[in-house]
Amino acid sequence: LGNLVFFATAMGTNYEKAIYGRKIGMSRLFTEEGTVLPVTVLELGPNVVHQVKTVEADGYRAIQIGFGAQKPQRLTRAAVGHLSKAKKGMPKFVGEIRLDKAPTDKQYQVGDEITLEGLFGKGDFVDVTGTTVGRGFAGVMKRHHMAGFPASHGTHEYFRHGGSIGNRKFPGRVFKNKRMGGHMGCDVMTQQNLKVVSVRPEENLLLIEGSIPGAKNSIIFVSGAIKKTAKKGAKKAKQ
Repeated sequence: LGNLVFFATAMGTNYEKAIYGRKIGMSRLFTEEGTVLPVTVLELGPNVVHQVKTVEADGYRAIQIGFGAQKPQRLTRAAVGHLSKAKKGMPKFVGEIRLDKAPTDKQYQVGDEITLEGLFGKGDFVDVTGTTVGRGFAGVMKRHHMAGFPASHGTHEYFRHGGSIGNRKFPGRVFKNKRMGGHMGCDVMTQQNLKVVSVRPEENLLLIEGSIPGAKNSIIFVSGAIKKTAKKGAKKAKQ
């Protein structure tokens, strides 16, 4: 569909709170106690609903949403015709949020906007899905953290090699899943249980503690954590 990026979400996500955005970069925050926290700054939303999928028409419940903006001439006419129904411009990225396991039956309409306001709060835990930085073809020392060979006592041109991968008589082949050099990075990865440090809905910014997968300006998907809840909720439960 032209210069349009697609991103698929994984099943099992907490769809009650989910939004697409981009990674701006990393920074740091000082707490009231003077502690320095490394944080990742995310720009989340607004997401525009471009299509509502139903069980009757598509076999499952989902919403197709767009994020970002770009010129219409960069897309095919078919894509422009489909995305123009929302009357919110042409998105740079199109993704999908499954609603099969959503706890609520909230109804969406084409053109609705999903914003950061009221979605997450300070102290909440989120899961962030992104595409890791591509490293190209990497050797065994970088890809699998192998030690390599001694750098002295007669070692020649073998410092970063992976060593033996089999034998001629037995096994007579290379075992499956043998750790070797190869393509590294560009994998879809989810970082779980990241704590929200600050929410700035007027700027569409979310600051979370720690790092997340992906390069700067890469597309990310943020949803409520499915394995962990905020500490304030845990304290109430204990009482």
